[in-house]
Amino acid sequence: MIESFLEWLGATPWSVALLESLYVWPLIESVHVLTIALFVGTAVMMDLRLLGFAFKKVPASAFTERLLPWTRAGFVLSFVTGLLVFYSQPVRYYHNVFFRIKVLALILAGLNVWLFHSKIHRRISQWDLNPVPPRAARVAGMVSIFAWALVVVTGRMIAYNWFDCDLQPQPDFVNWLAGCVVEAGVE
Repeated sequence: MIESFLEWLGATPWSVALLESLYVWPLIESVHVLTIALFVGTAVMMDLRLLGFAFKKVPASAFTERLLPWTRAGFVLSFVTGLLVFYSQPVRYYHNVFFRIKVLALILAGLNVWLFHSKIHRRISQWDLNPVPPRAARVAGMVSIFAWALVVVTGRMIAYNWFDCDLQPQPDFVNWLAGCVVEAGVE
């Protein structure tokens, strides 16, 4: 069912036009990379503050207040351009092992952001001026750096996928991970 929907989506005129575009495709991909740099750069700055490694003299609340608008803008733009990139070749991305890992890393990062803002950040007045925040904030910072680094690395590796479904034979585990349907006798 998902496969059929993605095949239909990839065959729509807008999807085909986007993929075949000489200028729009590189522009969208470039904006995607630049907004990820903005988003991840500001997120890592906040994470370094949470870990107590940098900006120790700046109150955490002031840091968040100044960076969060830039972080949100970068995230929204990178998310929208990421959807457009996916829209250009939905079946290929769906079966890309690195894309799947990136989606899992995005889910981990999203859960971490939600947990931080719903629990830890609510008590910021208790640790705002501490050069080293409480353990929960430091753990959130570590998870954030790990998750966003994984998003960036796997996102970059999507272009160099050695595990495309049309590259057979491959180990059964790789075919399973990529969701490849392999006909009998192909291996």
